[in-house]
Amino acid sequence: MHEITLCQRAIELIEAQALQHGVTRVTGVWLEVGAFSCVEQSALEFCFELVARETVAEGCELHIHQQEAECWCHDCQQHVQLLSSLVRRCPLCAGSNLRVVADDGVQIKRLEVEETNHV
Repeated sequence: MHEITLCQRAIELIEAQALQHGVTRVTGVWLEVGAFSCVEQSALEFCFELVARETVAEGCELHIHQQEAECWCHDCQQHVQLLSSLVRRCPLCAGSNLRVVADDGVQIKRLEVEETNHV
């Protein structure tokens, strides 16, 4: 299960940003999961909650956006959306000369933080 490793790295990055900006609590995290990342959303949610314990992101709301499987078809010269990463033919022309455009990783797209009052 590589979801735990992805979450550990995400928390490291979140904590580094929080420290850099003087944030003590992260209330929301937006992740984008690449179409070809082989990440299971429910496992990612479970692992994130586990790894976030006792960090600035503990109890935050996790938002996950699954990227669409996008490819470039060299045969018909079009960007096409695939319904599955197992599809090997262009849905427009049935050509097999596809180049993957979609990502295969996980990215932190946005953080929401709780404002701190400086006196």
